[in-house]
Amino acid sequence: MTPSVAPQFIAEVSSNHNQDLDRCREFIDRAAALGCDAVKFQLFRIDQLFAPQILRRSEAHRRRKQWELPTKFIPELAVRCRLRGIQFCCTPFDLHAVEILKPHVHCYKIASYELMWDALLRACGGSGKPVILSTGMANMAEVEHAVSVLKQSDCKAFSLLHCSSAYPAPPEHCNLAAIETMRAALNCAVGWSDHSHQAAVLYRAVHRWQAHIVEFHLDLDREGAEYKTGHCWLPEEIGPVIQTIKQGFVADGAGEKVPNPAEMPDRNWRADPSDGLRPLLSER
Repeated sequence: MTPSVAPQFIAEVSSNHNQDLDRCREFIDRAAALGCDAVKFQLFRIDQLFAPQILRRSEAHRRRKQWELPTKFIPELAVRCRLRGIQFCCTPFDLHAVEILKPHVHCYKIASYELMWDALLRACGGSGKPVILSTGMANMAEVEHAVSVLKQSDCKAFSLLHCSSAYPAPPEHCNLAAIETMRAALNCAVGWSDHSHQAAVLYRAVHRWQAHIVEFHLDLDREGAEYKTGHCWLPEEIGPVIQTIKQGFVADGAGEKVPNPAEMPDRNWRADPSDGLRPLLSER
């Protein structure tokens, strides 16, 4: 049996940056300190995200203009990630965003709501960058189609994330077993994008269903735009979960049955085969 590998942890900033570059930098710093492997932002413009009919009639959707990440931040965030030894990932929500991000990101993340948009899948898949695709709300046929589009675009490396696109997602709706369903059907790596805000769900996703990525929404101080929805983790909440999971994988070892270094001093204090008394005759 090949020893398992700890999952990659991705801290999703969402719109919790409040359009503040210093706050963006703090997200990167905190994600790195928490033991995350990557931090992810989102690049959208509401007039490219929502149909004009929706924006005309919905003030709530128009207010999301305040959630947009300024494009001028992108190079700065990429540099900050390199300095902190953490990958910079971002979700593009339109085709122009794919081009803006291309020189800077380690990988693209495609959101569940965009899973059916073939043009975006092709643009990300043909970029030469790895792609992570969330599959919330999708049925298997839709996931299979999206994967076929990525493959046809010559995407060399892609992963899927199972998730429940409810904010927050009750544990009984998380359906973690679908991780294995997609892995077996599509022969690719599958992880978990968390909206549950429940440590038990993360532990189960990793230890029972071998989620190779765990993405979670992070806020710093309860002041992020999306914190009140209830799906975001604070650093002091997620930090112990990440460390506990990673410590568990350290315990796997290489699998060879040999004495470990901590045991060596006691080997000669075992019962001698000749009389059953401790230590071995050589130590008496």
